[in-house]
Amino acid sequence: QVQLVESGGGLVQAGGSLRLSCAASGRPFGFSTLGWFRQSPGKEREFVSAIAWSGGNKYADSVKGRFTISRDSAKNTVYLQMNSLKPEDTAVYYCAADPRPLSFTRTDSTAYDYWGQGTQVTVSS
Repeated sequence: QVQLVESGGGLVQAGGSLRLSCAASGRPFGFSTLGWFRQSPGKEREFVSAIAWSGGNKYADSVKGRFTISRDSAKNTVYLQMNSLKPEDTAVYYCAADPRPLSFTRTDSTAYDYWGQGTQVTVSS
C-alpha cells in the first residue's frame, strides 16, 4: 500500500521560511518522480515543483528563485525549502509521486498516480 506522508506546514509571516517533507513508501523500487502541488480555496490544484531520480527538476514560475526541491532517494523522501514566502503562497500543499521518470517534466496533476493528504501552509502579511 502506497503512502505519502507530508510534514512541515504551518503559519509563518511574509518573508519567512518553511521546509516541507514528504516520506513515500509502499513500492519496492521507490518512485522515479516526486513532486509538490498546492491548492488554495476556490482555485484549482497547481504545480509547484518536481524532481526526478536523476536530479532533474522543474519549478513553477511563481516560485522560481524562492523554493528549492531536493530528495533523499535512499529514504524515498522529498523536501521543499520555501523561502521569502508571500501571502499568495498560502495553500494546502500536496506531495505527489509517480513511478515514471519523465513525469517531473509535466505540470498537470494527471501525471501523478499517488498523492498525500496535504499540509496547510499559511503566510500572514
